[in-house]
Amino acid sequence: MGNTPANMVFHTQYSDIAKKVQQVNPVAYGSSRNYVDGAVTYLSPYISRGVISTKQVLQAMVAAGYKPRQMEKFVQELAWRDYFQRVGQVHTSLFCTDIKQPQPLVANHGLPAAILQASTGIQGIDTAVAQLYQTGYMHNHCRMYVASLACNIARSHWYQPSRWMYYHLLDADFASNACSWQWVAGAFSHKKYFADQQNINRYCHTSQTGTFLDVPYARLEAMPVPETLAETSLLTLHTALPAAAAIAINPAKKTLLYNSYNLDPYWRAEEDANRVLLLEPSHFNNHPVSQKTLEFILQLSKNIPGIQVWIGEFADLQSQCPCAGFMFKEHPLFSHYLGQQDERDWMFPQVRGYYPSFFSYWKKCERYLNDYNPQLTLFA
Repeated sequence: MGNTPANMVFHTQYSDIAKKVQQVNPVAYGSSRNYVDGAVTYLSPYISRGVISTKQVLQAMVAAGYKPRQMEKFVQELAWRDYFQRVGQVHTSLFCTDIKQPQPLVANHGLPAAILQASTGIQGIDTAVAQLYQTGYMHNHCRMYVASLACNIARSHWYQPSRWMYYHLLDADFASNACSWQWVAGAFSHKKYFADQQNINRYCHTSQTGTFLDVPYARLEAMPVPETLAETSLLTLHTALPAAAAIAINPAKKTLLYNSYNLDPYWRAEEDANRVLLLEPSHFNNHPVSQKTLEFILQLSKNIPGIQVWIGEFADLQSQCPCAGFMFKEHPLFSHYLGQQDERDWMFPQVRGYYPSFFSYWKKCERYLNDYNPQLTLFA
């Protein structure tokens, strides 16, 4: 790989993030998002980390003059993220277990070595994997291609490959990542997702022929595992957290807890409180991320005035740093926190609970779309 593409450089200052939101063209997104050079937003690392929300992005688009129906495809894609979060609230073990049914035709529980090494011979996929290592980002369509290759062509169970991708993504989100992999693999959908060489050529601007994917769709599902993908690896993933350091807590004040999924600098910003970024070893043992991702999280946290970093478990913080009480945002991976819980910022908070498909969820959301009120709680 050469230099990092400019649109894949993810700055961490809040002012730069706000500018990126204002540059989004939701109409152009709707028509070109599937192309690797399409008008995608590159906002997912900031949404996944809770710096901004899907609600704020939608508010910004409405405030900029876009009509809800004019940008419906864009709103749908934001709603996919909210939908997966709702699934995660109900299926809290979705990151390690099949949601609807066992993945069909599993032959191994590893990751094809050719994907790991970006040497599958499929140029669009190998370029996307190399960029993932370099930038911490992969285009959503390429994520589907990689997942299809791993799960449906190499017949790997989705779990290990999904952990590998989660590890390297700056926008790693336990619900969006696990649900997407299971959707492709047929464990959270009624059929598997396949992509042939022609499809990859179209959206990745390649012109390959004669590859093992250069066959009619009808032959993809039944083909034997290509020799290129036969070797698999079991990965050992680890996050090296910073050394623990003491923090100063005023026991007379409440303590606002932040984590890798809540780095919102405007959450209760007006309150006089202790502010702690809690990085629990147990969390990262279960959900390891790369050093690039960890550094991204730490840099984003610097947008929060007065933030202190606690390396340790919540129970240890609670016992060693008494305070007037803890406050935090709801997230199923942090349900062990004790204190006052705030709801996350949903685009359509009226639509709650589990829906068996995105489109059943979206039909409920549509009822509120035309009358969407931006309320102008935008970016500073």
